[in-house]
Amino acid sequence: MNKTVAEVMTPNPITVTPQTPLKEAITILVENKISGLPVIDEQGELVGVISESDLMWQETGVEPPPYIMILDSIIYLQNLNRYEKEIHKALGQTVGEVMNDKVISIESSQSVKKAAQLLHDKPIRRLPVVNDEGKIIGIITQGDILRAMAMD
Repeated sequence: MNKTVAEVMTPNPITVTPQTPLKEAITILVENKISGLPVIDEQGELVGVISESDLMWQETGVEPPPYIMILDSIIYLQNLNRYEKEIHKALGQTVGEVMNDKVISIESSQSVKKAAQLLHDKPIRRLPVVNDEGKIIGIITQGDILRAMAMD
């Protein structure tokens, strides 16, 4: 299959902003039967992704990090920065507080093979598709790639 991402992607994906309330984002996910949303800023540039797994923190809460006590001192056995980030996600009320801001994206001119490789190698289920200016123009999922394979 020698198709480009532009030929297979879903154009004009539904997006949210960092200021979008979580309840609204959850409603969008459920009503549209999708598992994630690209997050864009005021200029339309991709700044993050919010997915079902990001939202699970809301329901599951956060386990305190393991620690040991020696005399009157507490020694944490895990990185406290990670714990603080988990608390922030569990208590967040907006998309910006919960989203993943380390976004993996792909340009529309890239090959579908490259997109499939990224989806396989990274623990992600969707790739936002951006143009040269970093603005989102589509989204490609594992399902999109499978549909393209079935048509070949």
